[in-house]
Amino acid sequence: MKKVKTLILRTAGTNCDYETQAAFELCGAVVECVHINTLIEKKDKIFEYDILAFPGGFSYGDDIASGKILSNEVKNKLGDKFKKFALSDKPIIGICNGFQVLVKMGLLPEPKLFEQISTLSYNDSDKFECRWVYLKTEKKVKNESNCIWTKNLPDIISLSIAHGEGKFIPNNKKLLNSLNKNNQIVFRYSSKDGSKPEYPLDPNGSIEQIAGICNTKGNIFGLMPHPERYVFALQHPAKEGFDGEYGWGKIIFQNAVDFVK
Repeated sequence: MKKVKTLILRTAGTNCDYETQAAFELCGAVVECVHINTLIEKKDKIFEYDILAFPGGFSYGDDIASGKILSNEVKNKLGDKFKKFALSDKPIIGICNGFQVLVKMGLLPEPKLFEQISTLSYNDSDKFECRWVYLKTEKKVKNESNCIWTKNLPDIISLSIAHGEGKFIPNNKKLLNSLNKNNQIVFRYSSKDGSKPEYPLDPNGSIEQIAGICNTKGNIFGLMPHPERYVFALQHPAKEGFDGEYGWGKIIFQNAVDFVK
């Protein structure tokens, strides 16, 4: 059976790379955490891998804005390689800071365009928010998600969030309508019963409670919640697992590994 190779990109300030590595390895992938400088020196190294992951953390201290420095570095020094990887339909995930990087680089919401047309800005509370939240899985295509990463998930799941700049804002109403029409909205913050949440279950005030989006093909996925922090049921304070042992996060990583296989 094919060995699925995953590249986890790291740099100064990355702090969720080992958890993300453990999640992929649990799902049967062979994983390498690679520093951005290594890819800059060996630009074609990215094509040795089947899956690309941008983990969470505070890349370069988020000194300008969350994910902005890393997104500029990747786009200016490796942009053509990353765009080619994205357009090859290989799975890409950006988690929290990684989501911010994908959006500000322009791989989301559409890699063909490859320019920033949305952002993730400061939470409405104007402070760092860290808690478990509920997410509604959007299922508009044959009662299934358009995103390869979120197949076989139930309508409502629970994941943890930890961010200060998680408010998703599309550039304009036209883009928002396009995201809805093309089934690119993957997760929305929700109440446990699926109703529209209020703060603190809506942790940042995202437009239409958007917590995660994908590109039109569904292979590139960005989300603010942390699926790598919930791969085992015991990681949840209420021990909410999908089969008693594992958490909802494992399904997300397993979907990508199985897609490559």
